[in-house]
Amino acid sequence: MSIIQTLITQADADCRYLTPGEVDQIKLFVASGDRRLQLVKALGEGRDRIIKQAANQLFKTRPSLVAPGGNAYGTEMTATCLRDMDYYLRLVTYGVAAGETTPIENIGVIGVRQMYSSLGTPLEAVAESVRAMKSVTMALLSAEDASDVGTYFDYLIQALQ
Repeated sequence: MSIIQTLITQADADCRYLTPGEVDQIKLFVASGDRRLQLVKALGEGRDRIIKQAANQLFKTRPSLVAPGGNAYGTEMTATCLRDMDYYLRLVTYGVAAGETTPIENIGVIGVRQMYSSLGTPLEAVAESVRAMKSVTMALLSAEDASDVGTYFDYLIQALQ
């Protein structure tokens, strides 16, 4: 739920108008919109590089994943792993666009433990892949942008542990 929707829902539940403080929060959110969208664009444009470099890091630190019997062994399973990494990077962009973690929670975190457990995929490896994407992404961004985007990666990593 966006900050705007949250504030309106709270005001309506209290049968009142938005307070000046709430209006200021909405102004800040709207004012930060261009920056958030620039970050979303940068992540989208860098996705191939981010995923490729992060996958290389992941498979180097966890060679058992791509070894026979590993969850990413073979062309098809490696492609599945890369698809999942792309999915989680996309979730991070949703959080950045919204300025909050609700899209990450609602779209990508609910039920993920059961799904990966049923597939025999170790959650720590999934979290490690997101950590690797964060590492690659942080190197592509300014310190300020990295700090803001890193928050969403951290949220997702924590949810996967």
